[in-house]
Amino acid sequence: MSSGEVPAGERFDWYADIISREVMPAALSSERPAEFQGEAAVMDLGELRVARFDLSPLRSRRTAAMIRRGDPEQYQLALLRKGATSMSQHRNECTVGPGDLMLWDTSRPSDNAMLDGGGQVRATVLMLPRGLMPLRTQRLDRLLARRMPGDHGVAAVLASFMTALEDHGAEAEPESLRRLGAVAVDLAAACLAQHLDSEDRLPPEVRSQALLQRIHAFIEHNLGDPELNPAAIAAHHHISVRSLHQLFHDRQESVQARIRRRRLEQCRADLGCPALVARPVQAIAARWGFSGPVVFSRSFREAYGLSPTEFRALSIKEFCADRAVCRSA
Repeated sequence: MSSGEVPAGERFDWYADIISREVMPAALSSERPAEFQGEAAVMDLGELRVARFDLSPLRSRRTAAMIRRGDPEQYQLALLRKGATSMSQHRNECTVGPGDLMLWDTSRPSDNAMLDGGGQVRATVLMLPRGLMPLRTQRLDRLLARRMPGDHGVAAVLASFMTALEDHGAEAEPESLRRLGAVAVDLAAACLAQHLDSEDRLPPEVRSQALLQRIHAFIEHNLGDPELNPAAIAAHHHISVRSLHQLFHDRQESVQARIRRRRLEQCRADLGCPALVARPVQAIAARWGFSGPVVFSRSFREAYGLSPTEFRALSIKEFCADRAVCRSA
């Protein structure tokens, strides 16, 4: 939904109405309503939703009367992507900037002011039904309207996950989105628990899923390291190699198989990229952590049925053919 499709003088009122109807009743105000621009997008992830908001600075207040009028009974966890905003709720107050996370409760009065000096505001928000959260309300109250830096720990994994959801979620099938919704709940719970120093209070399956997501992120970040192996991964996450293998046991892919698959997928993408046609095949293999040309060539052929050189030649041929079709059209 975009205000660009609405006459300029009506955009702010249109956006305020959309928020009250589709998100929750709130009193929105702006110092420059005639200049307001706003976009919103919402995606269902099974029992929860993820939303993106991109808008000019405004103030959003939610009173007890508005809560009585309509309450989705959610915790809303926001990742600020751009701009700055302040929030006050439940005697807490904070100001957050790009990369920070912030939690609020739709069942409590709140006051959210997007700072005019920060320019356009962009945020990705997980809308989490209260019943899905495995942490007690009294404990979560301590985190309402508190700044949570998203650059380390589980928060960094959650921030990366939310960013990927916004950027690529529309490409996923409904069943995949439901599975991603379950991952979102587990990561959000693990992130909040870490800030409460109460990870041990989470159900074992939630802790396991959150740890697995941290391991996946570590693997992605270190694919180019030829020394990446189960022992290094286990040591980094302070678990035994046996525990690491047990985490992957029920997921139809071993640790080594995941590393190999992701390295091959990255090599395949680079080999099919016309902009990298001058880069030697072995340089691409080395970039993604393969120890030598023989191992890489054999692994690539087993996975894709072609040698790396054959795959690159075919990809470039198809690219040139597509370009020729476009020019003739």
